Amino acid sequence: MKKRIMIIDDEIEILEMLEKFLKRSEKFEIDTFYEPKKGLSHLKSNNNYDLVLLDIMMPELSGIDILTEIKKSNNNLKTIIMTAYSTMDRVINCKNLGADDYVTKPFVSLRDIENKVLDNLGL
Repeated sequence: MKKRIMIIDDEIEILEMLEKFLKRSEKFEIDTFYEPKKGLSHLKSNNNYDLVLLDIMMPELSGIDILTEIKKSNNNLKTIIMTAYSTMDRVINCKNLGADDYVTKPFVSLRDIENKVLDNLGL
């Protein structure tokens, strides 16, 4: 059975790149959202995801706000934060809010992201 992943990022190019790369293994079903509010709304009404890849800096609704909402409603949902601002304070804050892992932008390697996804899903 494929694992369900949601990716929320306001950069469409990043969404397309991650979706294409992760789908190639055929282990995942991927849903992408470039509007954070729509992503959160969909997540709340479709609580059958295994993992969320979540950008921190987005307009309208930050990734930290979405992470907080995710952990209120489904503390078991795995979350990986994506950020261009990888200060230790920000990483520690996200971990304290319940993030399972993080990756920095620009991505060093898509394979590294895939490995983090696999590790967090126990695959």
